[in-house]
Amino acid sequence: MSETKPVTVRTIGFIVNPIAGMGGIIGLKGTDGKDILEKAVSLGAKPTAAIRAEKFLTELAPLKQSIRLLVGAGDMGETEAKNQGFNYTVIGKMRLHTSSEDTKSIAQNIVEAKADLLIFCGGDGTARDILEAVKTKIPVLGVPTGVKMHSAIFAINLKAAAGVVFSFLRGELPVRETEVMDVDEQAFREGRLSAELYGYMLSPYEPHLIQVSKLSSPISEDETRNQAAIAVYVIESMQADTLYIIGPGTTTRTISDLLDQKKTLLGVDLFVDKKIVEKDVNEKQILNALNGKSAKIIVTLIGGQGFIFGRGNQQISSRVIRQIGLDNIIVVATEGKMQRLNSLKVDTGDPVLDSLFKAQRFQVLVDYGRWKELSVE
Repeated sequence: MSETKPVTVRTIGFIVNPIAGMGGIIGLKGTDGKDILEKAVSLGAKPTAAIRAEKFLTELAPLKQSIRLLVGAGDMGETEAKNQGFNYTVIGKMRLHTSSEDTKSIAQNIVEAKADLLIFCGGDGTARDILEAVKTKIPVLGVPTGVKMHSAIFAINLKAAAGVVFSFLRGELPVRETEVMDVDEQAFREGRLSAELYGYMLSPYEPHLIQVSKLSSPISEDETRNQAAIAVYVIESMQADTLYIIGPGTTTRTISDLLDQKKTLLGVDLFVDKKIVEKDVNEKQILNALNGKSAKIIVTLIGGQGFIFGRGNQQISSRVIRQIGLDNIIVVATEGKMQRLNSLKVDTGDPVLDSLFKAQRFQVLVDYGRWKELSVE
């Protein structure tokens, strides 16, 4: 009778930032800092990180017998692991209000336990906390649950993150140094994008499942002309008595510049009859403005990454998109941005909606009257 080979149990750190992503739908562009968190709560923001963290763990269900999780206490990983039936060990003490210091402390303990991999659920702010504690001591993977996710440490979505974990634990993926980026949130809210490289962490590398760092649009005469040509075409195509929900970005801002309207660079604004009717709106304001109106969404993509939804424009939520319909989405991007991309990406937090995006190809307006067709990854 042959012996049964024992299963090798791998140790994985798992940290959830329970407030990550709360500022997205309400248009606060992040929740770094106590005052901003309080404002987010006062505006009706609801925690979303725990829901996304549990969805991620459901994707890891086949690994339950072969991994042991080292989790933060309470809502920092313990609750999610318990709800999904994983084998886990708790690090730290449960707190009503968590902080970046809690994240760093848990991460340090995970490093000391010599975990095979550290997985965190959050955004760029959480990535910076993990960086400070971990450096390049163990591999790290980010599950995107925040508002700002410019770093290359993140998987493109929850399912992709699980795919990376499966492949990494099978020894199929190399590890490489990966950039950790973040922006100044206050400057971000004031319409100034000030991104900075904070350092590098080791991360499993799978180019189809891991996003790259955000690339800024080049400032050149050709780029400016290209943006203007796109804007002119969009303006000429605008329909009367139609609500236009226009997302953030320099290409979309050029539309409002040519209309002599002052758009928020990093917010979502509402236009009717070529005039701004509401600025820097959140999900609730968009849904209220719809009210049975004919509507269209105009978005640009994130340079280098290709995301059109789920990175920095969460105000245009899955609820908004479902009401308006995929056929009423206009994607615009300069040729400079398009040269680096073979596909678009979405991460709406709604897997069914994301699959609908992937079932069709999108036309991207790249110049005056000129379109390029791309699939959604």
